[in-house]
Amino acid sequence: MYHTGEFIVYGTSSVCEVTAVGQPAFAKDEGRLYYTLTPVYGTETIYIPVDSPVFMRPVISREQAEALIESIPAIEEDSFTTHSLRLASEHYQAALQSHDCHELVQLIKTVYAKSRRNGRRVSQIDQRYRKRAEDLLHSELAVALGIPLKEVQPYIARSIASHKTCVHA
Repeated sequence: MYHTGEFIVYGTSSVCEVTAVGQPAFAKDEGRLYYTLTPVYGTETIYIPVDSPVFMRPVISREQAEALIESIPAIEEDSFTTHSLRLASEHYQAALQSHDCHELVQLIKTVYAKSRRNGRRVSQIDQRYRKRAEDLLHSELAVALGIPLKEVQPYIARSIASHKTCVHA
């Protein structure tokens, strides 16, 4: 069970703060506890039973975030290829629903590599899922690292660049 003040990944929505645990006024089921979640980068409020089957996990730690960023250059693109938009969409959706930061990095790198290989714009499906993966990954990294969302991409670039210079020094 999560506690007030904790940050969690909620489904494929985004990172949310648990702002309350209890029974909201609208709840008809006596004794059923709900999480009140506030998305870190949103304005709505989410009420979800604590025993909901919707995926929830704690946000990764700062150490895990830094280790993930350091490992980005070694994460290989996904070798999955298809000309079917439906199959591509299902494949990308599975990566998002894994709720795994490594998988999100792989999806992002795969779409970027595909655009470099083809020398042209990638499909709207590719773009949509890359954007969604970036949003999910960057919001979790921002919370884990304690930095504003807009600073995540430059932070990643600096970290990778400084790691390369340390390795080659």
